[in-house]
Amino acid sequence: MEKPSKRELFLLYLKGVAMGAADIVPGVSGGTIAFITGIYQTLVGSIGAIGPKTVQTLFRDGPVAAWHSFNGNFLFVLMAGILTSVFTLSKLISYLLTEQAVLLWSFFFGLILISAVHVGRHITEWRVPEVLTLAGGALLAFGITTIAPTEIALNPITLFLSGSIAICAMVLPGISGSFILLLLGMYAHIIGAVKALDVVSLGIFASGCLVGLLLFTRLLSWLLTQFHNLTLALLTGFMIGSLNKVWPWKQTLSTRINSHGEAVPMDQANVLPDQFLMVTGQDPHLVYSLFLMAAAIALVLVVERLGGSKS
Repeated sequence: MEKPSKRELFLLYLKGVAMGAADIVPGVSGGTIAFITGIYQTLVGSIGAIGPKTVQTLFRDGPVAAWHSFNGNFLFVLMAGILTSVFTLSKLISYLLTEQAVLLWSFFFGLILISAVHVGRHITEWRVPEVLTLAGGALLAFGITTIAPTEIALNPITLFLSGSIAICAMVLPGISGSFILLLLGMYAHIIGAVKALDVVSLGIFASGCLVGLLLFTRLLSWLLTQFHNLTLALLTGFMIGSLNKVWPWKQTLSTRINSHGEAVPMDQANVLPDQFLMVTGQDPHLVYSLFLMAAAIALVLVVERLGGSKS
């Protein structure tokens, strides 16, 4: 295996930054970014390679061989980019979700829409099973986006389990780990821990993420190898179904009080831009929103053109 150049490592780091930024937003998956930037199967395969054989290689051939056995350099650089985003952009993303939600969601709506097309194009043969799998994935993701958030008790066990569940969603294009945390009522806790650098809470959550990641990616890697078209059809369906969550114009039907005593949306309905103005009294920013959707689509097409789409 050729040693990657500094330029390749820097580009990989930037892909990690983009994945981290996406993972912060409830409704957008870092797995989507991994797919459109051409590193998805490498990512899944590298994580899936970590297991008992890694330990055997460690004791038999040493730490360097063990590190290379699961593509350690790739994962290290990518994770560095992800963590950079999480710790530097969480405040910015939180601000945009509050102050410029329509524009932020517009960009990600365009991104996920073209990403669904992008993933679907990798399916080499469309048959009845692929069509049914796509439809099933879309219905499942749509159903998840309609579930009202809840609030579970905050303790080490729930933190660990939340990490285990959310990380599986973060790996899947179209299923947002942040949104799963939102459904569990853990999103504000995790973002708060990141902002406050609560090492204990973040350590427990990260442990759950690690366990869930190692178990789930092995299954996903096997599915991509044995049932490539069906798996991609399912992932495409996930993306299509998740568009319901990232539709920019929403009417809040009911709110709830979170653990910080703040009123946050609980039940929302998608509305058209002109209805958004009538029911909320807020500017739908239609021109800017359409521009950002188009910009997101153009961005993915440019990434494809540059040859980064060999996922």
